[in-house]
Amino acid sequence: MAYVFTPPETPSVSVAGTDQRFPVRRIFCVGRNYAEHTREMGGDPDRELPFFFTKPADAIVESGAEISFPKATNDLHHEVELVVAIGKEGENIPVSDAKEHIFGFAVGIDLTRRDLQKIAKEKGRPWDSGKAFDQSAPCGAITPATEIKNIENAKIRLTVNDDTRQSATISDLIWTIDEVISVLSESFILMPGDLIYTGTPAGVGPLSIGDHVLGHVEGLASIDIRLTS
Repeated sequence: MAYVFTPPETPSVSVAGTDQRFPVRRIFCVGRNYAEHTREMGGDPDRELPFFFTKPADAIVESGAEISFPKATNDLHHEVELVVAIGKEGENIPVSDAKEHIFGFAVGIDLTRRDLQKIAKEKGRPWDSGKAFDQSAPCGAITPATEIKNIENAKIRLTVNDDTRQSATISDLIWTIDEVISVLSESFILMPGDLIYTGTPAGVGPLSIGDHVLGHVEGLASIDIRLTS
């Protein structure tokens, strides 16, 4: 096939403990899926249907990377999240079958240009400028689901320069991992390579040039990034 230019490489994430790569197809993110974070953002934590937004696959950044402070923002925020990697196609997936579609889990950071997101919210516009920018989806190595036990009760936290900013457990999710997969599959055909960022706990806050950011989920490889000018 003759392309007019050389196609870019497929974005991918390493698979923990192997030399394999997980090719990333799409990135879905769940908004406001921890009660305390929903409250800190001025929302109501009752179980209304979850809502989703997306990031481009090439927004992926792997652990150990240095990230240039994003353009057009004065208010960059961190949001640590459990990431679910989909390994089996499915649509209208029952909650009881959701686990069959999970390849593995990782810890990610949903970087957010909060000032741009706020403007978009106030004007009723899409969130793309605040969420879907370059290098906005750091993601650690994916651990296969077969190697993880009791992920639902794992602890999740984020530190900035060794100061703990966010801390919770995955069981604090308003919508569980399986429920998120089921609801999302009612609107999209989930495919191998899709990633789902499942929401962030309370404690989101600003980042500055020079900050060292570490995201942890118990039992998974950490995500470690630094912000540069």
